[in-house]
Amino acid sequence: MAHTKAGGSTRQKSNRAGRRLGVKRFGGHAVINGSILVRQRGTTVHPGSGVKIGRDFTVYSIKEGTVKFSYRQGRKYISVV
Repeated sequence: MAHTKAGGSTRQKSNRAGRRLGVKRFGGHAVINGSILVRQRGTTVHPGSGVKIGRDFTVYSIKEGTVKFSYRQGRKYISVV
């Protein structure tokens, strides 16, 4: 016999797809204007020069160049140089 009753409910209510977050262009990659560099929830990566941040915290380039990651004051920054 089962030691717990099912009761018509399951433990896992929803099984939804992943949100496809993360770094899309890594350091050293060449990018064009408007390229998405990072999709994130909150500011895990902060925008540097040549980069802007969108309403949903998406970091994208505003000029052509090469992606560069750097650390300042304990924060991770991404810029396009």
